[in-house]
Amino acid sequence: MTGAGSSYIGRLSDSSAVRSVVLDDVIATYVVDGVLLMQAAFFPGIPREFWAGRPELFTSSGALPMSAGGLLIERDDTRLLIDTGVGTTTLDFAIADIDCGAMIDVLETVGHRPEDIDVVAFTHLHFDHAGGAFTNDAKAFPNARYVVAAHEWAPYANGTHPRDATTPWHVINKLASDEESLDLIEDGDEIVPGVHAVVARGHSPGHTSYVITSRAGRRIVVLGDAFHVPAQLAHPEWLSMADTDAAGVVAARRRLLAELAEPNTIGFAFHFGDQAFGRLSTGDAGDAVWQPVPTSVLAPPPR
Repeated sequence: MTGAGSSYIGRLSDSSAVRSVVLDDVIATYVVDGVLLMQAAFFPGIPREFWAGRPELFTSSGALPMSAGGLLIERDDTRLLIDTGVGTTTLDFAIADIDCGAMIDVLETVGHRPEDIDVVAFTHLHFDHAGGAFTNDAKAFPNARYVVAAHEWAPYANGTHPRDATTPWHVINKLASDEESLDLIEDGDEIVPGVHAVVARGHSPGHTSYVITSRAGRRIVVLGDAFHVPAQLAHPEWLSMADTDAAGVVAARRRLLAELAEPNTIGFAFHFGDQAFGRLSTGDAGDAVWQPVPTSVLAPPPR
């Protein structure tokens, strides 16, 4: 591992390091919680021959590393955290090994305490994006307001969401018991100055991406789970087991691809191995590809 503060391009088959980029007045840091070691069976929509021709995407144990955590956005005196990782949530998945729970330690490694976070904004309420929102029955980020799309919250509020294994029910129950502390947002809302919500339903009822714009007009598009692996950039129709609405997912991906294609724009993907920050590019065959961008490495993968 290259030392902290260095810059190098990681591999898709590695767990993500703690990486940071600076865009003018915006600092974006991947506060890594750990890693999900997924089996290819999680992607029933991806042809087997695709995986067979790309053994370099897998770890030596035959898994796809999909890191989890939160993206810390620092601008002026505001600290926004997008998603909270898995936290202490424990789950038994036949198609994944979960090794998480390092996020608070990583946050402190990069110079912040949980009390420093002003806003926590969720992309959606699956366990690997919201599981770390509460610890020991209390808010993990005690001074933050929690923000989620109204469409995402509605099925939980009205009791129509199924009791599936992807949901951190301890988080849902806590949010439901104190809904006054939960801010519900709509598509296009500004969460903090320069950060706008893109509510593009499909992966979940109100899956939300975020667009962060610096004062000079440079942008980061936070993809959430609209894309799990870079191959889906060229094949928006390739779904995962967790995608609840196929047509919605494809429409959401096309909308985000248009955002990524805008000038002065990079993307952030929670699950793209050790290539979390990148930009949309064109491959030799004219297809959409993920081109990692240089970052500062603040710490090695915590798990």
